[in-house]
Amino acid sequence: MDTLNLILGNISDFMYTYILIILLIGAGLYFTFRTKFVQFRMVPEALRVLGEKKKDGKDISSFQALMISTASRVGTGNIAGVATAVAASTAIGGYGAIFWMWLLALIGAASAFIESTLAQMYKTKIRGEYVGGPAYYIEKALGNRKMGVLFSILLILCFAYGFNALQSFNAGSSLQYYIPDYSTSYWRYVVGGILAVLTAITIFGGTKRIGNLVSAVVPIMAVGYMALGLYIIFKNVNEVPHMFGLIFKQAFNFKAIFGGFAGSCVMQGIKRGLYSNEAGMGSAPNASASADVSHPVKQGLVQMLSVFIDTLLICSTTAFMLLLSGVPISENLKGMDFVQAAIYNQVGKFGPLFITISIFLFAFSSLVGNYFYTEANFKFITKSRKALFVFRLTCIAAVFVGALLDFTTIWTVSDILMGLMAMVNLVAILLLGNKAIAALKDYMRQKKAGKNPVFRAEEAGVGNPEIWDEVHAKKWEDD
Repeated sequence: MDTLNLILGNISDFMYTYILIILLIGAGLYFTFRTKFVQFRMVPEALRVLGEKKKDGKDISSFQALMISTASRVGTGNIAGVATAVAASTAIGGYGAIFWMWLLALIGAASAFIESTLAQMYKTKIRGEYVGGPAYYIEKALGNRKMGVLFSILLILCFAYGFNALQSFNAGSSLQYYIPDYSTSYWRYVVGGILAVLTAITIFGGTKRIGNLVSAVVPIMAVGYMALGLYIIFKNVNEVPHMFGLIFKQAFNFKAIFGGFAGSCVMQGIKRGLYSNEAGMGSAPNASASADVSHPVKQGLVQMLSVFIDTLLICSTTAFMLLLSGVPISENLKGMDFVQAAIYNQVGKFGPLFITISIFLFAFSSLVGNYFYTEANFKFITKSRKALFVFRLTCIAAVFVGALLDFTTIWTVSDILMGLMAMVNLVAILLLGNKAIAALKDYMRQKKAGKNPVFRAEEAGVGNPEIWDEVHAKKWEDD
């Protein structure tokens, strides 16, 4: 196992050090300037659009699509992932990893806008439900089905068998505080079985049940988690300036940036940042495509918010709780162990209990949100109902098995699959970005004319005319 982890670690380090860092930051900066800083100047418009109601009860609303993508983003990566980023780079600037997570979110939000707008523009309908995402816009806009199938396979491997196994593992590891021998006890099987059963009940209910569930659960758990974070921040308010000072000092420390680059705070921040907010990775567009809106740009704007909610709010909450806890950063305290120790040190026995409950809610919402993505991509490969049924069973099995696996192996395999996905999607959106920018210009033109923007593919010269036709436009203009 040690040899396997070493090989996988070297592959992951090479991908992120020499390929992904250039693609992620390069694409983010490119789209930031091409869209004239859309992720900053149009936040008020995104908030306004978020409040719009869907036309009927048949399709998923903008808010539900946002909650599905947020459910996937706001998972155990926001808790265990942040702790891992800080602890893994502690020797060369653990605090600095937080800054690089923030920077990736601010830059990457522009890429998130582009990919989610494209997903709306080139979505389709299967059995009465909207589906879409990178595989669909790669096939329809680039005309390359093989590349679309490749992306779908990578996403399925990453989310159904990588991330969902990881969510299951992290949920179970939160019990280590109460059950010291958890990793070798039968409780692993109990946790895996419970999560597998709950996942099965949800995913066999269809996409609308997933949308209804996560739109109810995610806001509640996010607010509760941030409330605990605010309590710890105010309790240690005198230490906050010192904490921010260390974050910025270590982020720009020469050794922290360049020394041992693959394990530096920069790379840890980028890895965990990408795992957490998914900007540019190609996962959130699968939820974006499911929403019923009058214009693709509306969902692109809404999905920008998910990046900010995830990293600037949830991940920052975790980071501040850890860094203000008084528990020394150590490579020996990994993931949930670090979090549990930090919270216990601040609020006593209630803290670990709250975190255990939170991690289970975060993990479960991510399990169903991740599955939502994989089903859209499975349907891209085949429309067979029998094959879909078998696929669902394998997804449930992955949740069960994940509770039994090794910490290092799961993280590294997920990093590699996530990186491969991101590379395919980033190349695609760089090639197709002009189409999303054309849709943005169409949106702004209609806004300036005092209209509620309604998209027509033929008029804009981009998009899927089978969906964005006159019939769809009239539905929204009837208001």
